[in-house]
Amino acid sequence: MTITQLKYVLAVAENQNFTKAAQKTFVTQPTLSMQIQKLEEELDILIFDRSKKPIELTSVGKKIVSQARSIVNEADRMQDVVDQEKGFIGGAFKLGIIPTVMPTLLPMFLKNFTRKFPKVQLKIEELTTDEIITKINDGHLDAAIAATPLHIDKIKERVLYYEPFVGYIPESHRLAVNKTIDSKDLEIDDILLLEDGHCFRDGVINLCKASKLQHGEPFQLESGSFETLIKLSDEGLGMTLLPFLHTMDVSEHQKRNLRYFNDPPPAREVGLIYNKSELKLQIINALYDLISGVVRGAIAFQDVKIISPIK
Repeated sequence: MTITQLKYVLAVAENQNFTKAAQKTFVTQPTLSMQIQKLEEELDILIFDRSKKPIELTSVGKKIVSQARSIVNEADRMQDVVDQEKGFIGGAFKLGIIPTVMPTLLPMFLKNFTRKFPKVQLKIEELTTDEIITKINDGHLDAAIAATPLHIDKIKERVLYYEPFVGYIPESHRLAVNKTIDSKDLEIDDILLLEDGHCFRDGVINLCKASKLQHGEPFQLESGSFETLIKLSDEGLGMTLLPFLHTMDVSEHQKRNLRYFNDPPPAREVGLIYNKSELKLQIINALYDLISGVVRGAIAFQDVKIISPIK
């Protein structure tokens, strides 16, 4: 049994196809198939049910894959142990960021980080919170930036900053006359939301303590971007809520539509999360120190009311 064979097994389990798995692992399909067959012969079991399309794991195969993932992850961390002992800040590092944080936060720290730590090969993916959790647990991400607290076993959370919600209210809206707004002023049936899957959406719903679509509502509008929500709001289709950092990018004309909450404003907690057994702590600490320092200069709010991202 070899680490290479286990990596081939994981590739097939993930892609449910021998040809795609071979492409992902940069070997020929016959080579990959032969190595997996050798492993099955050695263990005297079938890991995959090849009669199914797409290929499925057998019941014992599921257990083998779970164990293989642990073994491969631990083997891959051998270099991490050495790097940590030497205090070396470098090497490959996979970072996930949720979509509602990526556009505003990434430009604030990426250039500084790459300049300060040129030996770190940073690979960044935009992922939903659910995708991030899966990839961290499977060992496909070293860390991620997401709305917290999530309270998930095996995942450690470190708060980076607190980001208040800000109302974006067009002139035609009932709340436009208010200089400031309060949570009790909100009615969920006239708030434009991000589409399902975004934790900021869940935070807004939790803030309003209601469901999006009320009985008798003539339409339901959802979008994948804040830019679209702003445009829809400008058309008089409702108000929306934005994360504070996103309001820094709106035009001077649009800033007239911003309404801040009375103290303490509702806010989301944004944290750096990673597996509790993660060993690339020298890079994680570097990311944490740089990001929290940069954002601290942009967000002066301290007295906030944290809204949970969990439904």
